[in-house]
Amino acid sequence: MAHVVIIGGGPGGYEAALVARRLGAEVTLVERDGMGGSTVLTDCVPSKTLIATSDLLHEVSRSAELGVEVPRAPRADLASVNDRVLGLAQAQSDDIAERVASTGVTILRGTARISDAREVIASTPDGEVRLAADGILIATGAHPRVSPDAQPDGERILTWEQVYGLRELPEHMIVVGSGVTGAEFASAYNGLGAEVTLVSSRDRVLPGEDPDAATLIEEVFTRRGMNVLGKSRMASTRREGDQVVVTLTDGRTVTGSHCLLALGSIPNTADLGLEEVGIDTDDGGFISVDKVSRTNIPGVYAAGDCTGVFMLASVAAQQGRIAMAHLLGDAVHPLDLRKVSSNIFTSPEIAAVGVGQRQVDEQGLLVDTAMLPITANPRAKMQGVHDGFVKLYARQGIGTLIGGVVVGPRASELIHTVSVAVSASLTVDHVADAFSVYPSMSGTVSEVARRLHRQV
Repeated sequence: MAHVVIIGGGPGGYEAALVARRLGAEVTLVERDGMGGSTVLTDCVPSKTLIATSDLLHEVSRSAELGVEVPRAPRADLASVNDRVLGLAQAQSDDIAERVASTGVTILRGTARISDAREVIASTPDGEVRLAADGILIATGAHPRVSPDAQPDGERILTWEQVYGLRELPEHMIVVGSGVTGAEFASAYNGLGAEVTLVSSRDRVLPGEDPDAATLIEEVFTRRGMNVLGKSRMASTRREGDQVVVTLTDGRTVTGSHCLLALGSIPNTADLGLEEVGIDTDDGGFISVDKVSRTNIPGVYAAGDCTGVFMLASVAAQQGRIAMAHLLGDAVHPLDLRKVSSNIFTSPEIAAVGVGQRQVDEQGLLVDTAMLPITANPRAKMQGVHDGFVKLYARQGIGTLIGGVVVGPRASELIHTVSVAVSASLTVDHVADAFSVYPSMSGTVSEVARRLHRQV
């Protein structure tokens, strides 16, 4: 029986463990903090739980439009919110641990390093354990990047892993960084009722995303009272008593009660023995892998944020599954990033799959594009939804659906229709001819597909 050693119990690690057990391997998994890793304990699960409360408050705030009178303005008890956040995260971690252990996986609490391509040394509370391995998977994730000129103190200057220790809603939260993490937290704290300033070094929020979606979300942020500082780069952040002062490179300062640093991620690849074994990494420390998760060393694989391939929990899980299938001789479908769906949990949400405007422009793709505002949708009118759209990309002359963007409430659910179509190489006519419920938000996806039919 093959013995697989997995370093890291996040989505890449635990999903790989489950696949390896199904394929008959003996599995030992080494995890430092708890099953689910940072995704469950400090990142994705906690942040989306916080955002759920923010979204509810936003829904209530516009209830008058739907004829509902709320006696007094609702407010969030942040201590209770964060207690719930951390409780749900721990419960999810426990559920994963129970599920993985029930399949026969041996879980070791501790850290690990690779001594060679056939051995892992685990450091546990009970001492050092040497694990002979027929295959190794590295799935150690990443952690928040900080700046020498902006050091978190866990009280007023915070990373996204530290915000759940807050017991009171910040009076004025300064969010530095306008990528996905920064935009999500800025939206969340704005919805919870805090004053929010978003410091963006680029000319717009979410510079790497669909330009129409980014423009819309920045308009929504501004309309809801957020102060968005475009083309503004942080030089330093310091604490002055109960206040935080963020100094910008042009000399301006922004003063608030708290500062959240959303400056990107650093892979957890230090002290793993990578250099000694000869495993290739890029300039940022991310492990280099191919489309079946192999490193340059035979028998050693890597998955998840430590690879920097596409820093999503769903991609990490898929990389882990693919790695075990390849290692253990099962049928393998290499990772295809053109079919990955993603979501940004701002309010409204931004979901995308497949080809986007950047690829169209950079690669000179011949595509037909159609877009409709979601406000034309009857269900949106009934629910008082005013912001959002559906955009689809199809191959010119063929009609095959190759990408799409959905902006609106629960866009993360609506994108699945488009994702299935892109994954299965369906045409816009296939999508248009499939029945959608009337009235439903998904009806706009069908309508946009029908508009593309005229161009085929």
